[in-house]
Amino acid sequence: MDNKVVLVTGGSSGIGRSICMFLSAKGYHVFGTTRNLKNHEQPKTFELLELDVAQEATIEKAVSYIIDKTGRLDVLINNAGVGITGPLEETPITEMHHAFETNLYGPMRVVQQVLPQMRQQKQGFVINITSIAGFMGLPYRGVYSATKGALEITMEALRMEVRGFGITVANLAPGDFATNIASGRYHVPATESSPYKTYQDTLEKINDDVNHAADPILVAEKVHAILQKRSPKVHYAVGSFMQKLSITLKRFLPDKMFEKLLLNHYKL
Repeated sequence: MDNKVVLVTGGSSGIGRSICMFLSAKGYHVFGTTRNLKNHEQPKTFELLELDVAQEATIEKAVSYIIDKTGRLDVLINNAGVGITGPLEETPITEMHHAFETNLYGPMRVVQQVLPQMRQQKQGFVINITSIAGFMGLPYRGVYSATKGALEITMEALRMEVRGFGITVANLAPGDFATNIASGRYHVPATESSPYKTYQDTLEKINDDVNHAADPILVAEKVHAILQKRSPKVHYAVGSFMQKLSITLKRFLPDKMFEKLLLNHYKL
């Protein structure tokens, strides 16, 4: 059992909710967050707070509440994020900005609010939920891949900057898991007039992969396992064998060979 205080952003559904419930069952004092608290009943095993990672005032309010109530903040799980799909030529720049606001700047806003408390404690742990997609440019998911890749790299730097304060940073990249991410994802409409005729089929495959994916509790179990590590690695991945293998193949195969594997996978 562990009574450390944990903040999980995006804790009202999907991977975030699974993390909140699993860590609560392990004895952690968990606070989850959601953008619209009025849309959710309070869970029985953890407390849900209102927080929008794009609104700094809500982050400051939630973090202050946790510290005032418990006197500490030991673990931050940066999980809140949004999906986005579409041909890059047809994706509005405003939607690209929104994706980066949520998936990159959002986690950094939360980090900047919790680090002073962790420094004062001389200990803390930040785990960022990124994506296997962040290790490669996926067709029709280029913006999403870019946001998660940027988060991976940014947090590599943060890890080195804060290690002297007793703070640990690690990234966990999930593959596809059965969540409601598709319902909240921005996707460019597939139209008859678009020159990107393969987009609709790829979008259907993306949605089908999510619908038939594994239970997000596996991500929660991996988060808990990382928290138990004495010397955590920089990067972790969780997903199917082929999804995790794709990271290794991307690293070692010639670029054009790996590109051909993706083209074959998506039938492009």
